[in-house]
Amino acid sequence: MLVLNRKKGQSICIGEQIRITVVDVQGDYIKIGIDAPREVGVYRQEIYREIVAANMQAAAAKPGQEPHHLLDDLFKAQLETTPR
Repeated sequence: MLVLNRKKGQSICIGEQIRITVVDVQGDYIKIGIDAPREVGVYRQEIYREIVAANMQAAAAKPGQEPHHLLDDLFKAQLETTPR
């Protein structure tokens, strides 16, 4: 892990497209701003862990529980309730 010291208003660049700026420091809390392309996912670690867990759970789904089956069921239900 690379450890850098930065003061309020200073930045760190990662490659050519990502910049992390120290916006504010109050006691034990640091507010950072992140400039990155939209296609780069930026998540708090606890949220990222939840995303990974949900993806793993979805990948381990039993037959009939895949998302495309759920969409098929939704469309069928909508067709059945739509007046003709």
